[in-house]
Amino acid sequence: MATKRSKGFIQLEWVCPNCNSRNPGPKKTCENCGAPQPDNVQFYAPAEAKLIQDENVARAAAAGADIHCGFCGTRNPATATVCSQCGGDLKEGRQRAAGKEMKRQAAPSEITCTNCGQANPSTRRMCANCGAALPLAASAAPPPAPGAMSFSTPGGLTPAAPLTPAKKASRAPWLILGGVLACIVVICVVVGFLFIFPTTTVSGTVTNVSWQTSVPIQEVQPVDYSNQAGSPPSDAYNVSCRTESQEVCEEKVVDTGTGYGEVVQECHTETQDYCSYTVDEWTTVRTETLNGNDNFPVYADPFLVGNQRKGSPTEDLNVYFSTSKGQLTYSPGTVSEFQQFVIGSTWTLRLNALGGVVSVER
Repeated sequence: MATKRSKGFIQLEWVCPNCNSRNPGPKKTCENCGAPQPDNVQFYAPAEAKLIQDENVARAAAAGADIHCGFCGTRNPATATVCSQCGGDLKEGRQRAAGKEMKRQAAPSEITCTNCGQANPSTRRMCANCGAALPLAASAAPPPAPGAMSFSTPGGLTPAAPLTPAKKASRAPWLILGGVLACIVVICVVVGFLFIFPTTTVSGTVTNVSWQTSVPIQEVQPVDYSNQAGSPPSDAYNVSCRTESQEVCEEKVVDTGTGYGEVVQECHTETQDYCSYTVDEWTTVRTETLNGNDNFPVYADPFLVGNQRKGSPTEDLNVYFSTSKGQLTYSPGTVSEFQQFVIGSTWTLRLNALGGVVSVER
């Protein structure tokens, strides 16, 4: 069963659709251009917001989401009955949405002022150099609210023109991504050049061949498993299980509709079974090998007793060439290929940059 605990509140932020400047969540008008906060503007949780444990904030959040006046649009606390700006009845107003779970936005350590180019800490809202409003980082910006690009300030005055020009799309993420991809391409090219792609050819004569074959002998034996997660197999015996529990907690930010987000810690208990048991399985008890220096590998035919069986045979095949670069070795992938390398035959060997044989051909 999940349990929830309130840890406090953080101050949210909103972006003015009129001038693109960032504002503290509790602010009802834009600090930069004076435009009122629209009723459909979105709050977001900045990454650097600090935890607030204040009874006044808690009481305001408990009272409910703020109400935007239906006559002038001014934002009022949930406890108000008439608008603080125009005196209109707030029964005609629109209450902000609340209860939405939010994630803290990832933000860069610095934000570049689009007005003067000065780098500022991401915690600043105004440029330390020119005083212009700093834009929200593109990765953290919430989608713009529909139909909220212009308004009138209280008193009917048109808000001042934005102090900052339209934000240009940052090329930094594309440059970083391009750099990473370029590094991957370079690494692949280097690996291919050193190990995969042939760079030189040399003529070689087969001086010797060798093979070794292996045939495993298997029988059913009890195999013990310890501390395996999950349920044991149906044919297991000597089963012993235990259950381990741990508390897993996650922090969430819940929009209260007041400009503050409540930080809630939600915890639940997760359990996992671990079992020790025995299962009868086919197990290799010995391996019989044969060796030779001709082109016709043979495999051992072991004598089986009781419940034994032969496992899948394997082979290790090698061809030795005399070349102008010394003796080189090639390992064919199949027996049929191996049988083509008759002692005394001449082949063309393709070598990689390290001198290893990549392929051979007549």
